[in-house]
Amino acid sequence: MNQNQKKYICIHGHFYQPPRENPWLEEVELQDSAYPFHDWNERISEECYKGNSTSRILDKQGNIIKIMNNYSRISFNFGPTLLSWMEKHQPEIYQAVLEADKISQERYHGHGSAIAQIYNHIIMPLANDRDKYTQIYWGIKDFQSRFGRFPEGMWLSETAVDYRTLEIMAELGIQFTILAPHQAKKIRKMGKDTPWQEVKQTNLNCKQPYLCHLPSGKSIHLFFYNGPISHEVSFGDILSNGEKLANRLLISFSQDNTQPELVHIATDGETYGHHHRFGDMALAYCLQYLEKNKTAALTNYGEYLEFYPPNYEVEIVENTSWSCTHGIERWRNDCGCNSGMHTNWHQKWRKPLREAMDWLRDQTINIFEQKASAYFKDIWQARNEYISVILNRNSDHIETFLGEYSSHLLNPGEKTNALTLLEMQRNAMLMYTSCGWFFNEISGIETIQILEYAARCIQLIQRFTDHSPEEEYLKILEQAPSNISRYQNGAKIYQSLIKPIMVDLLRVAAHYAISSLFDGYQNSIFCYQITQKKINRLGSGKLKMAIGETNIRSEVTWEEDKFCFAVLYLGDHNVNGGVKRYQDEKTYDAMQNEISKALNLGDVTAIIRLMDQYFGSNNYSLWYLFKDEQRKVIGEIMNLSLEKTNANLHQIYLENYTMLNFLKQLNIPILPPLSFITAYENNQELLDLFSREVIDLTKLKELVQEVQDSSISFDHATLGYRISTWISQSLGSLQVNLNSLDKIIQIIEVLNIIKPLTLQLHLWKAQNLFFELYQQEEMKIIQEKAAKSDEENQKWLSQFKQLGTILHIEISW
Repeated sequence: MNQNQKKYICIHGHFYQPPRENPWLEEVELQDSAYPFHDWNERISEECYKGNSTSRILDKQGNIIKIMNNYSRISFNFGPTLLSWMEKHQPEIYQAVLEADKISQERYHGHGSAIAQIYNHIIMPLANDRDKYTQIYWGIKDFQSRFGRFPEGMWLSETAVDYRTLEIMAELGIQFTILAPHQAKKIRKMGKDTPWQEVKQTNLNCKQPYLCHLPSGKSIHLFFYNGPISHEVSFGDILSNGEKLANRLLISFSQDNTQPELVHIATDGETYGHHHRFGDMALAYCLQYLEKNKTAALTNYGEYLEFYPPNYEVEIVENTSWSCTHGIERWRNDCGCNSGMHTNWHQKWRKPLREAMDWLRDQTINIFEQKASAYFKDIWQARNEYISVILNRNSDHIETFLGEYSSHLLNPGEKTNALTLLEMQRNAMLMYTSCGWFFNEISGIETIQILEYAARCIQLIQRFTDHSPEEEYLKILEQAPSNISRYQNGAKIYQSLIKPIMVDLLRVAAHYAISSLFDGYQNSIFCYQITQKKINRLGSGKLKMAIGETNIRSEVTWEEDKFCFAVLYLGDHNVNGGVKRYQDEKTYDAMQNEISKALNLGDVTAIIRLMDQYFGSNNYSLWYLFKDEQRKVIGEIMNLSLEKTNANLHQIYLENYTMLNFLKQLNIPILPPLSFITAYENNQELLDLFSREVIDLTKLKELVQEVQDSSISFDHATLGYRISTWISQSLGSLQVNLNSLDKIIQIIEVLNIIKPLTLQLHLWKAQNLFFELYQQEEMKIIQEKAAKSDEENQKWLSQFKQLGTILHIEISW
């Protein structure tokens, strides 16, 4: 840090989404409310997380002059459960986040800008002591596994704080956290006999850090963010202009240039792009403006703390948060805090929901303490260290974990019991994710999620007791009234929305059996390993059938079982499946032989009767497929029908092709049915063109001209996406062979030819790839050769610059 510089700015983003994974599948299933995206994680990644990893800075003409990783300049935390999803589903963004932390360490004297977070965003003051410890411990371990270093700071969910939470954070090595200004109670200058001052809105200096002495004798540093500016960023229009944000930060400094000051704000990270469209670009411009302005320097909390340790100490207001004016009542009472929608709705359901979860948690503790001691040396240490298994479910790693923490060499059944008990504890914490209480209605997507975790807990408990806690749990939930009459209360919601989606190994086997008719052999289904023992696919006319036996094993609990099945496909959406636990080879062979004979005779009635005889009430249809596979299978069924339709439409088009051309020449309007067929045919041909690496430019011109001449409508969205993908793939191939002039020319010609179609192209990835090419070292060599009158390289640079212009990227050599 420049010791002459006294003014510093830090912008903190709290990037978080609640865990959305199906507790039985460990994957986020299709969420229709996030359309056109697969789920809300994917949608918010597109709108926010991706944008902040490659944010655009534009010139006055709207051309890109710089692409910036915002994360490398701000302070940030990501929820561990969100990063777990991102690592698997958005690896490019995930790597950009990790890389940003490394870059920030170089920028800020070895202090990375990433800080840790409470593991799954529970309200810490409402948690019992063990859960407090595990949440902090897991948050630290998750951070270390990803960022490769120990976190200096940690974000508290909703900034909800009490002294016990701060004690554990300090005990585990956390140096600081960030709170809202109203969470400071008293302050005083360090020194003997300095009197305490009660904190009021006007006398808390948020531009300095504070030391908080804890009852144990430990201490932790606290930063209180600038409330007014943070509020303007979240709820005002300050992100409409990056310079506006920068100047708002700059005018917050005092006129005193002798003392160091830190102006810092903290908001949800999703503010920059999801809540405010293009907010990431405003942030990027703000950061660049501040760097160029030099009135104040950008920093992060760790760096500032090293150079300017606190001169004041502080006491906190316990049981407070940043998003509830009533402390932490939003997560246990109908306090009046809500999202602002449906102002006539109550939140009377919050209290009984909290009570139901607390009661269920206590049941899991009783079971855990009674049963887990048979497998582990120290049951609570085993739970704390279970984070290593959550992060790596490789079988060898789990064996190592069990070997280290178990009390003896466990047999297969004991291993399953041990893992099941730990999973029960994990879900007992996941069901406290704060979003479940945050919003307006108990049937909302966030509350449904935590009810699913509770259901998973109940299911796992039942492995160890004949007395299910479900009945008592539902009695408490029954006291949680819904605002929507058809749902009535929490118990009814549980019965109607949660119970039908619960999964056991039999349900997984049913999914496998039905999907085997359409997908063939699968080695795994989400977090379940599939070992196919036998399978026989049969057909008779329109009838299709699969008969087989398979072994299903959970990769999470290692529970496993063997099943046999028979599935009959009658066409359209009509699927009839029978599944049950495998008995013996004799029974299986008899079932297969009898059903096969009936199929060969085409006797559907006999087949169904035999399936009822062998499988009883264990009948399954397409309804029982997991959502993504269900849509996929239905899509395949529809495609079979569409293939015939496509062939018929193509034949009609060919039969009328000459007449259609003649009508065009005479400017006679085409009848609607033929107009539709022509549009469909042209659309299919355009899509087909862009499924190839090399485009037939002559054919492309003809099709575009035909669309123009006839004013035929076509699928703009699909074609725009297909062409955007082709452009990105073409630019990707240039990274391998930068000197491919033909490839650059082809991209330019394609973009020029399709201009009349006025497509909405998604050029984000293409622009990123182009910018990466622009910054390659090889580019300098090409420029040097061009400067020496090398015609080939001069032509290459000319075409490359032309492509940049089309992609709205400003190039200056």
